[in-house]
Amino acid sequence: MNQSLWISKTGLSAQDTRLATISNNLANAATVGFKRDDVVFEDLLYQIRRQPGAQSSQNTQLPSGLQVGTGVRVIGTQKEFSPGSMQITDKPLDMAIVGRGFFEILLPDGSAAYTRNGQFQINADGAIVTARGLELQPSITVPEDAQTISISSDGIVEATIAGQPAAQNLGTLTITNFVNPTGLQAIGSNMYTETAASGSPSTGTPGNQGLGSIEQGSLENSNVDVVEELVSMITTQRTYEMNSKVISTADQMLQYISQNL
Repeated sequence: MNQSLWISKTGLSAQDTRLATISNNLANAATVGFKRDDVVFEDLLYQIRRQPGAQSSQNTQLPSGLQVGTGVRVIGTQKEFSPGSMQITDKPLDMAIVGRGFFEILLPDGSAAYTRNGQFQINADGAIVTARGLELQPSITVPEDAQTISISSDGIVEATIAGQPAAQNLGTLTITNFVNPTGLQAIGSNMYTETAASGSPSTGTPGNQGLGSIEQGSLENSNVDVVEELVSMITTQRTYEMNSKVISTADQMLQYISQNL
């Protein structure tokens, strides 16, 4: 009987982690470029009391044996990199990636981070930066007297300068992709860093070699489906209640034994 208490305890712990993940998804339903998390469960070790296929007599074998499970645990969380819906903003420095890939961001320590959030601004030096002031890579500097900024689908950045009839080329943006994006480490602020699981970054021209293209004046919304998350939350709640009921039932049975034996 004590075993059922511990098995249900693992179920409560697993569902608590799942609810925390759902809460984070819902909290970021309006976060630009956010990718939802999904919880991955696995069953725990089994107590093998009778080995499947063991000899039950000289000429017969056990067809299934006797295996008793010991519960469940969360083995990991998986980022779902399905595309979010597009939001038209008409802001010249808002960019959305249509397809696979990430923008590369330079962190203060000199290392690289990657993001799907294309909300960019210009700092005091004219560099294109994130809302936290981190510089977009490769670095693009916008002249002080630039009147308009144009970004093509393949990453060419041009600016119209006062008094000049032709647009000035400011540089070319690139897109970075990974063999396994779900292996990236989320560090907050809509950014990810490379890990051994993600593989090495592969950088190229937007729209080429399977990379996504750039859509200026647009943003990629979160890919969280609120209705789906609410259904998952109800399922989690019911599963939690059932595990709680098992603990309550096991406690009543133990109480009956202690009072009547």
